[in-house]
Amino acid sequence: MKASCDFCYRHCRIEEGGYGYCMARKNEGGRVTDRAYGRVNALAADPIEKKPLYHFLPGTRTLSLSMAGCSFDCDFCQNHAIAKDDMESGRTIMPGEIAAMARECGIPSVSFTYTEPLVWQDYAIETARIARSMGIHTVMVSNGSFSEEALERLLPLIDAYNIDLKGDAEFYRSIVHGDIRPVLDGIGRIVSYGSHIEVTTMAIEGIHTPEMMLSLRDELIRLGVSVWHITAFYPQRRMSSRRPSSDSFIYSLADMLSGSGIEHVHAGNVGPRAT
Repeated sequence: MKASCDFCYRHCRIEEGGYGYCMARKNEGGRVTDRAYGRVNALAADPIEKKPLYHFLPGTRTLSLSMAGCSFDCDFCQNHAIAKDDMESGRTIMPGEIAAMARECGIPSVSFTYTEPLVWQDYAIETARIARSMGIHTVMVSNGSFSEEALERLLPLIDAYNIDLKGDAEFYRSIVHGDIRPVLDGIGRIVSYGSHIEVTTMAIEGIHTPEMMLSLRDELIRLGVSVWHITAFYPQRRMSSRRPSSDSFIYSLADMLSGSGIEHVHAGNVGPRAT
């Protein structure tokens, strides 16, 4: 018997014993389960700016964690080794333990990050509930492939988001192997709800043209986004033979987009600006 998953926009109908697109969700006896639940494969105390979040609890650390799985299949994925290559690695850490670690270390927030937290949102939701009961903030760094149902569950529990807006519609089809529409819809819902949100676009030289970036800017202005990070591409996965984005390319895009309707435009993953 097939089982339905509503964790992302794909709404996978999963065969008995099979897996969803993300490879993290499994049909066991007609019930969708998370095969990686509690198997934390990355855990670190990061500067909050690394998420990147520059305007939420600046200067603090955040307890960052991930489990396996992703709802996209980006040709350039920087974290594919922990997102898709090994689904059952990591050590078991329960949600209450994560919140307790943050409190004991004096860390004011927990971040669901590195892979795609939407596909392990059951764990993220339980962790967020416990963390918030302890006065600890919650952060989600996501590709934005929300389902309506996921947004209803997450919006009351997540304090701040960084959402990737990876490119235009064709970029999503050909390189991300996904759909831009749920990403834009999700960004709009987060803004309307009043949660803190910052958006990131990793710009690939030769693909992310000024015309594409200006079109994305117009979408973000329409949605009410005020913080946008333009970050550099480094060769990975199916795009490992492509050259990295130059610092000058990233700075030129950030300069072009600054002062044009989005309050804060930041260049990221680059060296100091040349003088």
